[in-house]
Amino acid sequence: MIRLHNPKITQFALSHQLTGLSEPTLIAIAERRPGYSFDKGHKFLAFQQRIDQELLQHRVITSNHYTAWFRCGQQTREQLKAFIVQFSVFSNQFLVAQLQKMVNADTLESMRVSKEILANEIGVLFNAEQSDTLAQVTDAPIATEGSVDGGVFRFRAAHFEWLMAIAAKLSLGFADLGRRCHGSPSTLFYCDELVRLYGHEEYLTSQAASYAVENWAAAGFWDELSGGLERYNKRTGSKLPLGFFSWHSLIESQHALHTQEELEELYFDRAIDEDDFIRVGNEMLDGVAAFWDGLDEQRRHMNAA
Repeated sequence: MIRLHNPKITQFALSHQLTGLSEPTLIAIAERRPGYSFDKGHKFLAFQQRIDQELLQHRVITSNHYTAWFRCGQQTREQLKAFIVQFSVFSNQFLVAQLQKMVNADTLESMRVSKEILANEIGVLFNAEQSDTLAQVTDAPIATEGSVDGGVFRFRAAHFEWLMAIAAKLSLGFADLGRRCHGSPSTLFYCDELVRLYGHEEYLTSQAASYAVENWAAAGFWDELSGGLERYNKRTGSKLPLGFFSWHSLIESQHALHTQEELEELYFDRAIDEDDFIRVGNEMLDGVAAFWDGLDEQRRHMNAA
């Protein structure tokens, strides 16, 4: 549910049956900017209803059995190690998809958006003014907002190295993590789907996959992982560093609104094949589901052994 902070814009939305649009879009319609009209606003809201019903009800968003189990914190050490290995493969291989998304951007602005994500993944901190104060941080960079433009690069701020901090506590080393040779078939299928769809050379295909991924990421699975690890630490007396997961939990909760604004901007800027957008989004979420299904099957097998 989008919250509007400007009373005048709220009243404008109510008066013209445009409730559900973001504030930037409502302002653009009110100012009659090129491409922004009342009719297109109503058409977008109808499209959004289809997305809500036909895409965002995907089972990996509404009912992820693995993360529901994980959040209880009852995993064994071996189950946790297996999870970290597979997650490290996804996390590291995501760089390939993000690079491809950047290379295939259709505007300088969209290239910069993708480049910012990639730069942060490999260790460029947000909010350059905070970089010096973060120099001694060994677990997690604190900043979740800002830009990498002018930011400071830290090897230890790379997300993969950050994940290695928890892996080391589980007796996993660099050679055990990240590479395709460590990935299960379901993990590698997901990584390949990210490259195929998220990094697709056709911009609208890439954006549909990106929208699906961002809404999955913002739906709460990071909270489930972070909560499960906190409970594991408490139950076992372990002191696993959880910065990688708690930081992602914070930042993804801020992405939902930005993702929605990007979709609206895309819709008002160009013609979208609505059926194709929803189809691609579901294909991407099928790939995400395969990853978690593989982890769920793996942990059940380990539990039965």
